[in-house]
Amino acid sequence: MEELYKEEEFFRVEKGLSKKVVEAISSIKNEPEWMRKKRLQSLEIFFQKPMPSFGPDLSSLNFDEITYYVKPVQEKRRRWEDLPENIRETYEKLGIPEAEKKYLAGVVAQYQSEVVYASLKEQLENMGVIFVDMDTAVKEYPELVKEYFMTKCIPPTDNKFSALHGAVWSGGSFVYVPPGVHVPFPLQSYFRISSALVGQFEHTLIIADKGSFVHYVEGCTAPVYSEHSLHSAAVEIFVKEGARVRYTTIQNWSKNVYNLNTKRAIVEKDGVMEWVGGSMGSGVTMLYPASVLIGEGARAEHLNLTFAGKGQIKDTGSKVIHLAPNTSSVIISKSISKDGGKSIYRGLVKIVKGAKNSKVSVSCQSLILDESSKADTIPIMEIHEETATVTHEATAGKISEEKLFYLMSRGLSEQDAMALVVRGFIEPISKELPMEYAVELNRLVKLEMEGAIG
Repeated sequence: MEELYKEEEFFRVEKGLSKKVVEAISSIKNEPEWMRKKRLQSLEIFFQKPMPSFGPDLSSLNFDEITYYVKPVQEKRRRWEDLPENIRETYEKLGIPEAEKKYLAGVVAQYQSEVVYASLKEQLENMGVIFVDMDTAVKEYPELVKEYFMTKCIPPTDNKFSALHGAVWSGGSFVYVPPGVHVPFPLQSYFRISSALVGQFEHTLIIADKGSFVHYVEGCTAPVYSEHSLHSAAVEIFVKEGARVRYTTIQNWSKNVYNLNTKRAIVEKDGVMEWVGGSMGSGVTMLYPASVLIGEGARAEHLNLTFAGKGQIKDTGSKVIHLAPNTSSVIISKSISKDGGKSIYRGLVKIVKGAKNSKVSVSCQSLILDESSKADTIPIMEIHEETATVTHEATAGKISEEKLFYLMSRGLSEQDAMALVVRGFIEPISKELPMEYAVELNRLVKLEMEGAIG
């Protein structure tokens, strides 16, 4: 392992992106040859693909200064008590033990590039549900992974960062729910970057077979460093006939993190895909969860909240592609801009010829809290079917002086009055979250309002 060096509790590969680094990652993981080849093919595509021609300026992102793989020295543990104390303290702050007790669910926790804690409850096993980290899935369920991993949903050719992800991905979750099985509690994952100039590239692959249901929840965090870090994950979701998947994420990366992800679902006949997201942190975010409705009667719901504070650019949105008749989608996007932050909604709705009677509703609402902040809406509608019904609403505004005056006349301070209005603004998103995540979202928004998140 001459490519590695030890630093405190971690092994790292050398900085920069090269064939040597990619092969080292594959070797460390003891991966099969087919995965190593897939990584190297993705690397070639990455070098050929241009940087995005839209959105925030990424010129300060130096790929040669990033470490693409950092592994905790400790092996993966199955019991919470077996984790080293410093890692336990990190995840206790995120509420993992409480969440696990509440739902009796499996929890996968990722620290740097590797999963360090994975617990799979007997109840899941008895239902036939597979919930493991991606490295385990590659070894124990190779045929399933081969069929679905970066093939039909997010191929490496999709964009420069999907190609980067395909080359250096590490960790993440694999979920398979058998036909007809309804998982009665959320499956949860937590991701944390704990070093500067580090990339984290977890891969989430969810397969919900016919008539099944699963709710997957992820939380993300990172401490503050002066140097930049990169988070470039991929989420692939396959919603089979009559199945339903809800994917919830609360992201609180620090402002030194570039958050550049690709998330997409393929939804078959009568399937339902629900995206619920809250993005509080990161200096630059580019994130556009997509639903591809390939089966008649398929549905998608996208609910998203972003908060852009000082020095933050949130370029986010939703994409829905209607490829079959009688499909429907609802997109609700809410953004808050404060202290010079910039929020951008960049969305795409496409209805192809033959996707008869498709229905789309898009609502973009922006709340601007001061004169120095901005909010833009860039919707793209490609409608090629005359029978489609499409509505689009976009509003941008400030908190009215009348509302503040009314609340302050009832004894609230200006800050408390503004916070109350903001809580009402985000309520359509927070009410869709499990209780403790709704509380956490409101807490993070409050901290952002107070400028307490670095």
